[in-house]
Amino acid sequence: MNFLITGAAGFLGSALANQLAREGHVVRGLDDLSSGENERLFEDVHFTRGDVNDRPKLWTLLQDIDCVYHLAARVRVAESLLYPREYTDVNVGGTVSLMEAMRDVGVRRVVFASSGAVYGDQEVQPLNEEANTLPSSPYAVSKLSAEYYVRTIGTLWGIETVSLRIFNAFGPNQQLPPSHPPVVPNWLRQAVRGGSLVVHADGQQTRDFVYVTDVVRSLVAAATAPNVDRAVINIGSGIETRLADLAEMILEVSHSQAELLFTPRNDPGVSRTRADISLAKKLLSFEPKVSLEEGLKRTLDEDPRFETVKANV
Repeated sequence: MNFLITGAAGFLGSALANQLAREGHVVRGLDDLSSGENERLFEDVHFTRGDVNDRPKLWTLLQDIDCVYHLAARVRVAESLLYPREYTDVNVGGTVSLMEAMRDVGVRRVVFASSGAVYGDQEVQPLNEEANTLPSSPYAVSKLSAEYYVRTIGTLWGIETVSLRIFNAFGPNQQLPPSHPPVVPNWLRQAVRGGSLVVHADGQQTRDFVYVTDVVRSLVAAATAPNVDRAVINIGSGIETRLADLAEMILEVSHSQAELLFTPRNDPGVSRTRADISLAKKLLSFEPKVSLEEGLKRTLDEDPRFETVKANV
């Protein structure tokens, strides 16, 4: 098949692009490189640097494409609190631009990478796709808005749409921005360096961590799965992990003596998150294969930023 991936140089985008190329598909990638790195892409991924709001460029890249993966987005929750307009421009405006371009060219399916953040803070767990959405950040609002645009424009113009609400994905080469980095690579880095792992509040808040290769398998399946048009599907591990337990597991797998620091005055975010993945199992035959502990070990082994730990293990 012929695929276009927006956000192809990002964490999930590059993993997906390389997997599709490995399977023999023709893969085109688009990314503005504001946070991604195209060096991680295989040579046979046809990469173009550009903006997802550039419709003429999209018209060119969409020629003869069977399915689009839309992963281009700004993804830092804390940053979205400061720059909601920019998040709307990219995450919502970019989605609309892409859907319009797909309509113009005649592409028939799009798989959209949404987020478990759209659910917000909810007492009832696990979260299924019928739960009310309570987004608590501009980032989450932008992802939910993009879902509605994808589904609505798809309905109006006969484009098959699948939205995957991806929970806390992690794995090798996940971006580590200087401020508000994702918890898993940040704590792994601190553990390797012998620094301190800063845990917000008491660490009893939970997250659903899902390894990158499991996410990629769900994305690959969504491109060709039958009976998924207009579907919104959770992608997670289905397992609820306390952040305090995550910190201890990271210290264990890295053989680190780093210190845990609890900071009760910091905002810990939502209290609980666990994905109900029964719909993913039904529609995509999705079954997570990599446990959290195994995923942490693989990240340490395969991410070049953690090379220093290998000599100590």
